[in-house]
Amino acid sequence: MAGINTEPIVNALRQVVDAGLGQDIVTLHWVHDLAMHEGKLHLTVRLPQAELATRERMARLEVEIRQALRGVAGIQELDLKFEAPAPAANRPAAGPAGLPGVRHIIAIGSGKGGVGKTTVAVNLAIALAEMGELTGLLDADVYGPNVPRMLGLSDSPRVINQQIEPLTGYGVKAISMGLLNPGDKPVIWRGPMLHSAVQQFLRQVAWGELDYLLIDLPPGTGDISLSLAQSVPLSGAVVVTTPSEVALEDGRKALNMFRHLQIPILGLVENMASFTCPHCHEPVDIFSHGGGERIAGDFEVPYLGSLPLDARVRAGGDRGQPPASLGAGDALARPFYELAGRIRSATRQETTPHPAEVLTIRA
Repeated sequence: MAGINTEPIVNALRQVVDAGLGQDIVTLHWVHDLAMHEGKLHLTVRLPQAELATRERMARLEVEIRQALRGVAGIQELDLKFEAPAPAANRPAAGPAGLPGVRHIIAIGSGKGGVGKTTVAVNLAIALAEMGELTGLLDADVYGPNVPRMLGLSDSPRVINQQIEPLTGYGVKAISMGLLNPGDKPVIWRGPMLHSAVQQFLRQVAWGELDYLLIDLPPGTGDISLSLAQSVPLSGAVVVTTPSEVALEDGRKALNMFRHLQIPILGLVENMASFTCPHCHEPVDIFSHGGGERIAGDFEVPYLGSLPLDARVRAGGDRGQPPASLGAGDALARPFYELAGRIRSATRQETTPHPAEVLTIRA
């Protein structure tokens, strides 16, 4: 892109909105390889998944791109091409893909904050590690990185051969902005910087061999989820909610987001489902009851079970001793191990496509 002013080109392309995802192709990070030579603009639109590269979508985008660029000074001719991963049937069956040595990449998301998503991610990662799975945890919640506290990690990661070495807590390899930017200093970033951070955490961390890399997403349906979906093929996503109607309303949005992004939904977890009174020992449904199972049925996705509301879970996370670290035999930890078992069963039934082949379609 050296030697040309890309700003008017990029601004023009922001007018091109993908109807299916509802965002423009610049925000979606689909625009690549901008170059100009003697009035001829070269442009690649790189679609992150084979399922997105339909003939109808590419034809519509081509028309809109040509219309958007028509008024940009200096462009006499457009060389436009589309790229997308080869369809699953054309890919080699071997191995997972995206990150060398990582078998399964799973996103843990929620429609809103405050539902215990990070607590679920941390305890699920520990449970998988205790069950003999090589496990990593990427804290992609850049604005509120709580994974280091919950895993009891405070050291700064080392950089060796231009690769960040993850820290390890309870057998789980972990990386987080909270380790790189400790203390109370806030992260105030726009979309492109968030995308860059996700890429660095994925590609410049020495994850090594892993059976599972869990990614703790920020709450909501923002830039980081889009960047992740476009960066690596995911084995699936887990959505965390509470039974309250407010949380369920946003949980539906998270489920719809993963569907729009063509990410398999491994299931829904209902957190803080019930509270047992320590005095009368009767269950109390503080956040209502059964809502998670209901919307799992509405969306026809697996219901992965409920997790209780227990002050000991909160206390363990606060002091860096999550309940899953107590082992599968502990009553407080058992629900997390049951969840881990269901996730492991679901992913073993799936075959993860290999992204080595790329199809190029010239418009």
